[in-house]
Amino acid sequence: MRTLLLLAGLYALALLFPPTPAWAHFQLIYTPQVNLTKAGPVPVRLIFWHPFENGHAMDMGPPEAFFVVHKGQRTDLMDTLSPITFHGAGNDAKAYAAKVPVKRNGDYVLAVVPAPYYEASEDIYIQQLAKSLLNKGGVPTDWAEPVGLPTEILPLNKPTNVLAGSTFTGRVLAEGRPVAGAEIEVEFMAAEPDMATDAAGAPTAEPMPGGSVVVLSDANGYFTFGIPRAGFWGFAALGTGPVTEHNGKPLSQDAVLWIRAFDVR
Repeated sequence: MRTLLLLAGLYALALLFPPTPAWAHFQLIYTPQVNLTKAGPVPVRLIFWHPFENGHAMDMGPPEAFFVVHKGQRTDLMDTLSPITFHGAGNDAKAYAAKVPVKRNGDYVLAVVPAPYYEASEDIYIQQLAKSLLNKGGVPTDWAEPVGLPTEILPLNKPTNVLAGSTFTGRVLAEGRPVAGAEIEVEFMAAEPDMATDAAGAPTAEPMPGGSVVVLSDANGYFTFGIPRAGFWGFAALGTGPVTEHNGKPLSQDAVLWIRAFDVR
């Protein structure tokens, strides 16, 4: 009986705290320019990757949802998806190209719900519900509002023009409620994808010694991180989603947010 109880307890802990290697994965919604002046379709890449270290890329299955929210209106973008092969530094992986229609001024909040990814080395599934933002005309509209994902990070700084050297604050939500004590991995996009070749670009930084950069949310779900340099920064709140199992195995349902920082000139 004690053995059964111990096994049950270990399984419950595995659901709540997936093994560390699973935390290094980052779902991208990438386009080089996030502050736009002209209307038109914006090309986007959906890639599951390790961009800080320009490392291993993972195959993406067909996403469960891909949409944009502009001035409170949600537009489905699933019909814009096209499968591509992303050429990482060490391997190729299945990814997706898409186009986002940008017409009026304001924020365009992009969100993807990818298919759960099976990490064989850890015998778990990972599903990173990711958001990134575009803005046209410098007019703020939607950036501070949730988009209704099961778990998401709500920014408290406008994500499309964070000042390098300042701080960024976010709030982790699960089913609309704040998540206390969430473990948030921080990722710098040291290698950016080349949109013309769908290949990894040259890395501009090296991963930090000591492993992943991690911050914790406070009792009200807030966290703050100092942004040391310009570029794209990602935040992944690990295992904060309400779903903890898929196909009979543990699932880490993570909330991911990408922001863009700029140097003051």
